[in-house]
Amino acid sequence: MPPAFRLIPENSTKMTICNLADLPALLQKDQTLLGIDYGSTLIGLAISDSRLSLASPLGTIKRGKLIAVVDELRAYITSRKVGGIVLGLPLALDGRDTPTSQAVRTFAVNLGKHDFPPISLWDERFSTKVIQRQLTEVADLSRNRRAEVVDKLAAAYILQGALDFIRNRGG
Repeated sequence: MPPAFRLIPENSTKMTICNLADLPALLQKDQTLLGIDYGSTLIGLAISDSRLSLASPLGTIKRGKLIAVVDELRAYITSRKVGGIVLGLPLALDGRDTPTSQAVRTFAVNLGKHDFPPISLWDERFSTKVIQRQLTEVADLSRNRRAEVVDKLAAAYILQGALDFIRNRGG
């Protein structure tokens, strides 16, 4: 599965999108990673510990105007010492882009226009489905309760996958 994609021309002055394997080297001491699940209604958030070993659900942001989302994300980035972002990329089963993955790529580029920390895109096929199944079968949560937590849990699932990749690559 492809760990990252380059969206910005090589001669760009801003580094927005970077390879996930390179992300740890860009962090300063004690910085964390923010995981993002870009949903159709809500944006799920998760945070790593500073050792980049464990992802924890953090919260959600209602999707709306970009500037409002940017402001809310900035508050999390500042308060949680975020040095990089892992953004879930929902590819098709065959690895090709979908309309949703194109929207995520556009979101990543737009975040980069607002001087965000480096962003890595991580293949997140099935993340929300896996979480929904666990919430239904294991936790036996009601539909309303699942709706409240699925996005931030999906973000944690995405971020944990990226952290495991980094650890296994010796990052």
